[in-house]
Amino acid sequence: MFGLKALELIRELKRSQDGAMIPFNEDNVRQVLEEMRALYDENQNDVSATVEGEAGLFAAVQYRHNCLERNKRCLLAYVYNRLQVIRDMRWEFGSVLPPDVKLNLSEQEIQWFTKYNKSLATYMRSLGAEGLDLTQDRKPPKSLYIEVRCLVDHGEFETDDGSIVVLKKNSQHFLQRSQCENLIRQGILEHVIS
Repeated sequence: MFGLKALELIRELKRSQDGAMIPFNEDNVRQVLEEMRALYDENQNDVSATVEGEAGLFAAVQYRHNCLERNKRCLLAYVYNRLQVIRDMRWEFGSVLPPDVKLNLSEQEIQWFTKYNKSLATYMRSLGAEGLDLTQDRKPPKSLYIEVRCLVDHGEFETDDGSIVVLKKNSQHFLQRSQCENLIRQGILEHVIS
């Protein structure tokens, strides 16, 4: 039966819809590609035979062609959906992926992530005189200043206006959102919601 391995790839995607990155299934992808190569070769042989005078092979050629198209669509869906998850992770985690996520990527996916990273960084640098970090506020902020609590002893932190804030464990500060967003992502500060 044709297309079973391709269908397994799609089912695998469906099971991992929660945004987690499952390991790239290189074995199934290879098997689907081998099946496609075999179908293509059979079609080439039957088309040559049809040209030479055998007339009853058109239905088989059409069937195998449809199987090829289905496998192709399944492979493209698998790769495209994985790239969408990787793109979303770039916006969530920043320019460096966590090691456990990186282990689940293929070499080509890591290369794609690197190129996407460079393209995004180049674009952000081109915005305005000093550039604009588009990854900073994924949702529009309700206020420019937020109250934060320091989770670890971090030491001195210099704000954009030049003032120094000492970030000690359990100390609370009222800082500009744009200046402390990265420290919140790193787990140094937490946003205090009152």
